[in-house]
Amino acid sequence: MQFKDIIGQAVVKQHLIELVQQNRLSHALLFLGKEGNGSLALALALAQYITCRPHPVEKTDLFAGPSLFGDEPEKTPVLTQIDLKKTDSCGTCSSCTKANKLIHPDIHFSYPVISKKAGDKPKSTDFINEWRAFITQNPYGNAFDWLQFIGAENKQGNITAEECHDIIRKLNLKSFESEYKILVIWMPEYLGKEGNKLLKLIEEPPPNTLFILVAESESQILPTILSRCQLVKIPVLEKAAIEKNLIEEKKYDPELASQVAVLSYGNYREALHLMLHADEDWQHLLKEWITSFYRPNLIAQVKWVDEISKLGREKQKQFLRYFNHMLEQAIRVRVFTEANMENNITMTDNDKDFAMRLNKISGYEQQKAIIEELDSASYYIERNANAKILFQALTIKLAHIIHNNIVFLTH
Repeated sequence: MQFKDIIGQAVVKQHLIELVQQNRLSHALLFLGKEGNGSLALALALAQYITCRPHPVEKTDLFAGPSLFGDEPEKTPVLTQIDLKKTDSCGTCSSCTKANKLIHPDIHFSYPVISKKAGDKPKSTDFINEWRAFITQNPYGNAFDWLQFIGAENKQGNITAEECHDIIRKLNLKSFESEYKILVIWMPEYLGKEGNKLLKLIEEPPPNTLFILVAESESQILPTILSRCQLVKIPVLEKAAIEKNLIEEKKYDPELASQVAVLSYGNYREALHLMLHADEDWQHLLKEWITSFYRPNLIAQVKWVDEISKLGREKQKQFLRYFNHMLEQAIRVRVFTEANMENNITMTDNDKDFAMRLNKISGYEQQKAIIEELDSASYYIERNANAKILFQALTIKLAHIIHNNIVFLTH
């Protein structure tokens, strides 16, 4: 993967290139950022950039000597090595070709895996074919996507002790083609205490060995590993970058792409999922829900909870995210209206009308409390909470918040 293939992140790309060119690259880097921002893609592009070995290029502006038949000097093609790595890997040399296919012998990968059967001691290399397929299809995917891709279902992924021993073995071998040996550890949060086996290797690695750790949660990484890494923070993607990619690369409708870019909150993975379900009428579903508890109707509530519990986790999370977004829009409408700045509100008339209706039934403190409840619900959905129980409890909480102005129930 080349830097040019990655959505946005111009500042981070330039920073990484300068670290290499100015010889300021630490032997252990930690790419830290939220899901869907391209952290793994940046790690792959950096690995390819470092191992790139551009082909010699034929140049004719160098002269071998004067012409035998006139005053014009004879132009003789001369093979010379020019610097093709000022801003990116060349993308065409043998090393780039192998790196792009994830088969470069000096670029190794470590990631959470599962046991295929009881008693197994799985290693990342056991799933290397699946890994290559997954990255090719979904370079912005998260750990949940990966574990489902390899059929984990409800199994917990891990980077095992056996994997740590395999890492130590591989990195103590000589490099095959490149000057460097590179290990990309994706989701080091899954290391657990087994990560202590790597401490000495990370602190005193063999010559020309580079670790690139790609993580989402700093608090879940072993502090002993964290202290040995140079931190590179990867920001969320800008709305404009996501919107541009959806329109130019994915050929989506510009208006829909703009709406999805806003809803994704800098998460390209989420943007793709939203596009897949763009035909879902979340607003209608939300109106039904609010109506069921604003004008208390237990039968309607039970029916609604039963309906949404059948949608699946991803759609449930998207629905909650949509509700969150509309509440945030409602707050914006309230603030700009009070400041007599209605012209600064950029949203469709339909969304604006719905946001104003939300403001009629709830105040700022209530909306803030609801947003906290929705965030909490999304957290538990991600962790396989029972959907019926969760949404029934959420319905009761929101009803109390709306009718009784009770916000302390959220704590």
